Amino acid sequence: MEGEMPDVRVVCFDWGGVIVRICRNWREGCLRAGLPVYEAAGTPEAIARRRAISAEHQVGRIRCDEFYARVAEASEGLYTPAEIKQIHDAWLIDEYHGAGDLIDQLNATEGITTAMLSNTNASHWARQHDGPGGFGAAARIKIRLASHELGLAKPDPAIYEAARAHFGVRAEQILFFDDLSENVQAARDAGWLAHQIDHAGDPTSQMRAVLHALGVLADLSPSGRAE
Repeated sequence: MEGEMPDVRVVCFDWGGVIVRICRNWREGCLRAGLPVYEAAGTPEAIARRRAISAEHQVGRIRCDEFYARVAEASEGLYTPAEIKQIHDAWLIDEYHGAGDLIDQLNATEGITTAMLSNTNASHWARQHDGPGGFGAAARIKIRLASHELGLAKPDPAIYEAARAHFGVRAEQILFFDDLSENVQAARDAGWLAHQIDHAGDPTSQMRAVLHALGVLADLSPSGRAE
C-alpha cells in the first residue's frame, strides 16, 4: 500500500562515525597519540600498505600484536610497534552526544531490537564496556556483530546476509545506519533500509529524524516529547 510504513524490527548501527567519533586519517591518529606526523607516512603508497594490513586485521586474519608489528614494518622504521599501538588506541575518541539515550530509548521500544554491524578488530571491540576507557552506549546494544569475529567485512554482500541470519528477520525489516556510502549501498542491495550518516554533523539527531519519519519512534526528543 502506498505510504505504508515499513515493518522495522531491527535498528542496526555501524560503530565508528555513527555511535563513536573516530580519527578519520593517519595524521589525526598520530596527533591524538602525541606522536610526530612524518611526510613519508602520508604518501599514497604508505596509505595503501596500511589499508591492506588493516583489511586483514578487520576480518581476523591477523592478531593485534601482528597488526602493530606489520604496520610498523610497513612504515620503514618511522614508527615502532608500541607507537602503532598508541595510534591504534587513540583512534576511538568519544561517543556522540545523545547516542546512549537513543539506544536506551530503542531498547525500551516494544518490537524493536538494537544491533550493531561494525568493521573493527579485537582490541577496539574489547572497549565496549562502562569502565575506564570504555564506550558504554555500544555495550548496551542487544546484538553486536564484529567483522573480525565473522571473518567478513562491509561492503561484502556476505556480511549482510550473515547479519540478517543472526537477527532472524527479513531483510526489509532491518534499518541500518552507516557513515560510508559503499556500506549503505551494499545494505540497500541486500534489501535493508539503509541511511548514510554525516559523521561530521550530529549523527544522533540525524538518526532520530529517520526513526521518527519511519514511525519507529513517536517523537524526536529522548524525553518522548517533540521539541
